Amino acid sequence: MQNPERSPQNGADPLTTQTPSQFEPEPISDGRVTANGNTYMTDTKGGLVPIDLVKAQDQLQDETVRKIAGYALALSTQTARFKEHVFDDIGDFEAILEQEYGSTIGGKRGNKTLMSFDGLFKVQVAVADQFDFGPELQVAKGLVDECLNEWSAEAPVELQAIVTNAFNTDKEGQINRAEIYKLLQLDIQDTRWTRAMQAIRDAMRVVGKSTYVRCYRRPTLDAKWQHITIDLAKA
Repeated sequence: MQNPERSPQNGADPLTTQTPSQFEPEPISDGRVTANGNTYMTDTKGGLVPIDLVKAQDQLQDETVRKIAGYALALSTQTARFKEHVFDDIGDFEAILEQEYGSTIGGKRGNKTLMSFDGLFKVQVAVADQFDFGPELQVAKGLVDECLNEWSAEAPVELQAIVTNAFNTDKEGQINRAEIYKLLQLDIQDTRWTRAMQAIRDAMRVVGKSTYVRCYRRPTLDAKWQHITIDLAKA
């Protein structure tokens, strides 16, 4: 019997009503090898280990990892297919607008928002520039170092941390862009600092563009928009 408190007919939010998942994992090998009537598992060195000699907990861990990986592979494929369909659908819609009215939606950069007729769903397309930094960045680092060395003990610890993080490379060997942008937001009245910040701006190069799609929903027109999460880390 359906719980009346969860039933859409009794005022429950249809946006949060749970439905059984029909999602199927991608088929992957179970990792077992059969030879001469015996079953083996391959170890990390490529050797075949009789399954009777593999600990039960290791077999269970292997099964668990393969199960999760199967769903992850299927989800990855589905996400890529979803993104492709999104741009195809928006492109088809804009082609109709272009044909009917001679124009499309959105600004020159490609940012646009599409809204459902009832105002409860929307899709946003955001286009962001990808930046890299030229040799002027090293000039900026030298000027910033001069400032910190002169200010020495007077420089706030927070500022020293930002500068250190900004010019340290991240795991991919790239400059820490987020910390660099923090430096540009600081209001410091020193001619060398000002020149350093200008050097950073001159160092910035647009090397490409990234396009992001974000979907939102809300139960009523006066409610806040809720991001429809696709990012696993934020689910």
